[in-house]
Amino acid sequence: MTLEGGRLKTLAIDIGGSGTKAILLDPNGQTLTERSRLETPDPATPEQVLETISRVAEQQGSYDRVSVGFPGVVKQGITKTAVNLDPSWIDFNLSAALETLLQRPVRVANDADIQGLGAIQGQGVELVITLGTGFGSALFLDGHLIPNLELGHHPFRKGDTYEEQLGRSALKDKGQHTWNRRLKKALAHLKQVFNYDHLYIGGGEAKKINFELPEGVSMISNMQGLLGGIALWREVIRTETPQTEQKGFPLQRLERQP
Repeated sequence: MTLEGGRLKTLAIDIGGSGTKAILLDPNGQTLTERSRLETPDPATPEQVLETISRVAEQQGSYDRVSVGFPGVVKQGITKTAVNLDPSWIDFNLSAALETLLQRPVRVANDADIQGLGAIQGQGVELVITLGTGFGSALFLDGHLIPNLELGHHPFRKGDTYEEQLGRSALKDKGQHTWNRRLKKALAHLKQVFNYDHLYIGGGEAKKINFELPEGVSMISNMQGLLGGIALWREVIRTETPQTEQKGFPLQRLERQP
């Protein structure tokens, strides 16, 4: 199960609105397997998604622990919102359910937070947005994560949220030209609000961007949503209670490995 020398293997899982992905990572966050993917079920109830996770995990072989990125607010392993999945996720103890299902220790965090942990440099104000089914976001200061930003549900323009203007439904309804014009405005607005040093753009729809990105903005691979999962197992912080140390990570410091 473990690697030579007793090093643990981490199963990283990314639950998305359209697909659920998995990969195995070594302790340095390097990939050990090819990514596997299954369609996220519809309806995406906890029971249906757990069954999908079980199947995608089987494709990855043996592992010692699990990291999960979830598309919503997560506190101490409990999912608090799930706009792009199903209302039955509210107050669902995902970490406990997966520990029972997979018989391995599990840590769960917001999916955009995990993607950011896999991408940032740990310097200054860094903002991550993900363009997919919804509009994910993560904010970091000097490598410290401020969790569950959920910027996509904040007001953006014309009475709509960022997600209503820039999620996949808006892209399909309005077309790429309007969507790109809106995204340009969003990037300018986010610069004014956060005065970030760098902004990273990921997500499945990021490939639809057709304009030159401004200075301090760059694209990141969707793989970061899996690769960042190793950060949940790096014991680099201390939190107020043993429970939050294991499950919550209200302030996560990312330490780059040499």
